[in-house]
Amino acid sequence: MIVAGIGLRAATTEATLTALLNRAEETTGQPIDALATATEKATHPALTALAQTRALPLHAVAIDGIATPTQSERINARFQTGSLAEAAALAAAGPGATLTLARITAPDGMATLAIATSQGPNP
Repeated sequence: MIVAGIGLRAATTEATLTALLNRAEETTGQPIDALATATEKATHPALTALAQTRALPLHAVAIDGIATPTQSERINARFQTGSLAEAAALAAAGPGATLTLARITAPDGMATLAIATSQGPNP
């Protein structure tokens, strides 16, 4: 399973998320199977619209304490993990998942995305 973890700010638009997801799919050459974000971000209108438009499941996951290669002091202080996008992707992909695309940032700085891959379906 290939999961795109997404971190986003309150003013993020669906267009920003779509562009970021397209960029990630072009970079990896693989289609995304699911979206994931922190539980408290899962009802964001732009993210739910993206999930609906792409017909992808959206997983709300607990991310605190998940080790990530990318570190943001702001995100660490708020969510107890270095990267919301990386942590969400890893958590949703399940045990043994690996990052296949480290956090990338939208050109407008309003969202981040990372991709994790696992060998099986979401637990």
